[in-house]
Amino acid sequence: MSQVVVFGGGTGISNLLSGLKLFPIDVTTVVAVSDNGSSTGVLKEELDIPAVGDLGKVLLSMANVDKDFVDLLRYRFSKEGTLYNHPVRNIMLAALIDTKGSLTEAAKYMAKILKVKGTVLPLTEDKVELVGETKRGKDEFFGEEDVSLNIKRIRRLHYDKPVHISDEIKQKIKEADLIIFSPGSLYTSILPHLLADEIVESVREAAAPLMYVSNLVTQPGETDGYSVADHLDVLNSYLDGRKIDVVVANSGDVDQRIRKKYLDTENKTVVGLEEIDRTGVEVITGDIFSIEDEKIRHDALKTAYLIFSYIMEREEK
Repeated sequence: MSQVVVFGGGTGISNLLSGLKLFPIDVTTVVAVSDNGSSTGVLKEELDIPAVGDLGKVLLSMANVDKDFVDLLRYRFSKEGTLYNHPVRNIMLAALIDTKGSLTEAAKYMAKILKVKGTVLPLTEDKVELVGETKRGKDEFFGEEDVSLNIKRIRRLHYDKPVHISDEIKQKIKEADLIIFSPGSLYTSILPHLLADEIVESVREAAAPLMYVSNLVTQPGETDGYSVADHLDVLNSYLDGRKIDVVVANSGDVDQRIRKKYLDTENKTVVGLEEIDRTGVEVITGDIFSIEDEKIRHDALKTAYLIFSYIMEREEK
């Protein structure tokens, strides 16, 4: 069975994984833990733990249990009080860190409860914050929320302390047949993986090709006006010598009404394939989007099928 490592965070990776779990591949998901917003940020500071929010979302997207149980873990307390705005999954992961001794073991235990196919691991056990360095060479923006709001003023990202990566993650990268960077917030969900020196070194030495599953729309303040090629330029600039080998991107035609609504209400545009030839990347395209409640989303099954087909074609060579 092919070994696949997926890096990401947020809703983008959750959608991708919900499709990949339908295919006969062994998926290891590595999730960034630098989020500092909402419930995650509160627990992170009060309990002095890594961010658990994205990890919980990924675990639920990979779950193979009763829908009512998944809905329970997604439930967010709405009444005013100490539990306000906390989803049950975050509280559960925080408790498991205490009882199991680490976020890695907490994730593995929760994966067992949820009958997750594959492995879900936090990027690090360290409680870390994103730091944005300005063009003047000064560290002026601290934390994911602050960084996200000031991307245009930031020259480079790094962490506030050295990040330690487990031997398990490094071994998974070494053994991988494919390494995927998922859709998601480019600067605050995807790049955080490449701010860890040990990840970059392991990826640089890995035999597996590197794949990027492109975002469908831009993110205001972070990737305004970006094409697929622009996303690749940013990723490659953090890969220290390696480059993305293959990109999966949408070639389906998004209805003009939906495009206009996104532009008018959220200032988002569809990510296009302009100048993709200059990157030298292998391009896999397809009609891989769907419209759900007037929102553009990756079609999980179609996207995963393109990835699985790529893996099978490589095995046949």
